[in-house]
Amino acid sequence: MKLKVASYNIHKGVGLDRRRDPDRILTVLREVDADVIALQEADRRFGLREAVIPRAMLDDHSPWRAIEPGHYDRARTASSMGWHGNALLVRRGIEVVDACPVPLPTLEPRGAVCATLRVGDALVRVIGMHLDLSGLRRRQQVAAVCGHLSGYDAPGHAVMMGDLNEWSATGGALAAFAAPLRVLAPGRSFPARRPLAQLDRIVVSDGVDVEAMGVHHSPLAAIGSDHLPVWATLVLP
Repeated sequence: MKLKVASYNIHKGVGLDRRRDPDRILTVLREVDADVIALQEADRRFGLREAVIPRAMLDDHSPWRAIEPGHYDRARTASSMGWHGNALLVRRGIEVVDACPVPLPTLEPRGAVCATLRVGDALVRVIGMHLDLSGLRRRQQVAAVCGHLSGYDAPGHAVMMGDLNEWSATGGALAAFAAPLRVLAPGRSFPARRPLAQLDRIVVSDGVDVEAMGVHHSPLAAIGSDHLPVWATLVLP
């Protein structure tokens, strides 16, 4: 069973041309064509933190649905997508068993979202996250998401992905993902025009094989955000 996953920091939908263009973001997502997508900065920053991609546009013009992350302050985030700007999009037809927000230790609003998916006979827990600029906080946040995964009784595969804000190639917060987790390096994804850093990563649990991975380069992706999407095609046993 194969599952293509992707992560994309969409920069609140504002491209390098300084235009907010949700349709352009959707077009880039269609180019990537992943089954599960973790978005970062999917909400506007202030006020009600409205979703960058309107729910109606997503429902009417895409093969994905946004996952409701569960209990949170609905009065404040009724028009938001996800949790603190983190959202998971899942291709229609994939069963969502449950979903929840994952609070992260930080001085500023940060969080992650987790969904348990049934793919064939396998359970796959997917976490989308956007980690802190502080190295110490990043390591604490990695410990928090790993601790969340260890709290499930039912066995399942794990996929964690997002903008980790880690400039080190192998150290820093990446070292906090202890074996048997594997940190993948799809490639340089930031900044979008001339990528220098591998800030966007995908982490998989033991037993998940990686058939292919990479960074999505296209004319639209080069201006749609300050990050490029990263992706991986996974083979589930």
